Parts: sequence; C-alpha cells; structure tokens
Amino acid sequence: MLTPRCLRRCMRPPWDCWMGQYTFREYRVAQMDTTVTRVYGVSNIRNETHASSGRECLAGYLGVVPYDLALRLQQALLSARAEGLIPDVLLLLQHPPSFTVGRFRGKEDIIVPREMLTREGIAVFHTNRGGSVTYHGPGQLIGYPVLNLKEKGLGVRQYIWSLEEVIIRLLHTIGIQGHRVADHRGVWVGDKKICSVGVNVSRDISTHGFALNVSNELHYFQYIRPCGLASEVMTSVSELSGRSAEAETVLSDAIRCFSEVFYLGCKRRDDVCLAMLGALSG
Repeated sequence: MLTPRCLRRCMRPPWDCWMGQYTFREYRVAQMDTTVTRVYGVSNIRNETHASSGRECLAGYLGVVPYDLALRLQQALLSARAEGLIPDVLLLLQHPPSFTVGRFRGKEDIIVPREMLTREGIAVFHTNRGGSVTYHGPGQLIGYPVLNLKEKGLGVRQYIWSLEEVIIRLLHTIGIQGHRVADHRGVWVGDKKICSVGVNVSRDISTHGFALNVSNELHYFQYIRPCGLASEVMTSVSELSGRSAEAETVLSDAIRCFSEVFYLGCKRRDDVCLAMLGALSG
C-alpha cells in the first residue's frame, strides 16, 4: 500500500528512541524504500492518568525550542494521533525570538524592515494556523495541544473557546482576571491582551495553540501589529503584577486547568516529550 505523502514527509525521525524504559506497542507507520519508520504508542499512560473520565493526555515541558523544530514535532504527532497510535499530547515550551505569520494574512503587519529583524536575530515563519502575525520569545508560555477534536465533539470555534477558558482559569490562580473580547481571539485583562490563540485543524487533529505572555519582552511587539492590533495593547503577567514571573512557575497550574477544561487525564512526562523532540533533532 502506498504511503501518503504527509506521512512520508512527517514520519522520518527514528521514533525507536522515544524511550526504552517504558512499555510500548510498536506500529509500522510508513515504509520509505527499504527503511521502515516506526512510531511507538505509549501503552501505560492510561494507568498513570488521574482523571476519572479515562481519557489520556501526555503533557511535557520542552524548554526553549526553535520554532521550526517545534512545528516539525507537531506535524509528526498529528500524523501519529490521526492514526490512533498515540494519545492526545500537550506540548509546553518557549521559543527564541520569532514572528509567526498566519495562513491567510499577517505579512503586511510586520512594520519594520526585514534587515532590522535579521540584525536582531528575529526569525520569521509562515504557518498554517489562523490569525495574523504575532511574536514568540523567551518568557512566554507556549501551548501546542495535539488533540483529536472529533472524539471530543468539538468544532473549531468551541475548541478556541476552550483554549481561552484554560488561560482564564490559569490567570485566576495567580490573581489575574482574564476575559474574552468579542471579535478578537485570545484572552484579555481589562483593555490589554495577555494571550494569543491561533490554531490549525487537519484530519480532526489540532496543532498550534496559545501563547501566554508571562515575562517576555513586550517591546518586540512594536515591530508588528499583533493580530492586526496596536502594539501597545499587549501586556504580560509580570507587567500586570509588578513583580518578576517565570513561565516555568505556572506549568503545573496550566496542565491542571487544561485537564479540567478538556476532561482529560493529563500526565506530565517531560522525559517522553523530550525524547520525541530528540528523535527529530538528533
């Protein structure tokens, strides 16, 4: 049987190194010439999850990851999730300074010369997510859920609403009252935007997700019209609270709020998620 191009392109990493110390089910996913690429579905996650619903989700923090590498990982996980080989996955990470442009618009909202971005080491990536241009950088908590939305009965709008709800609940745990604004995706605090949301859904599987400003440098937003808005509209947890905050400090609450909103049993396994990343970058 011929292998779809999307699998040949996405499933090249040596998934054998996902882990040796856990129990796995092995699946043949794609054959390219004489090389067989295998994906390992985690078989013991169900026993380790803590939600009564029995739905599985593997969550992991990856640290600071180049945007293009994180995108490759999402694409590979999308294919594996669509085939039913792995459970839902929540990737939490940060990026080096980067601008990402949406599928249909955003390039026109970069308002400084590209030469200036090159000098400052800011990469620009064109993506397949919705929305316009936004900034990613250290100090920002990025969440990339790879979820089967059909299993959850979620449409795209419901899914975006749920992601916003995760952030609103997360902010509440640290004493910040977030809310939605009509006709603008993301989460706001007063008249300031603190979290951007942009997603893609393919084969019923979600990629991309949310970017919560925790302690990232806000001046980079002056180089763009973030999501078509004035740069001054952006804020962060540190700016609002008046004290230093780190993205890592909200990881546990982020996973808990995500579990509650999506009724998932999220088990944090940084080691497994880092092994997936290593399979791509090694």
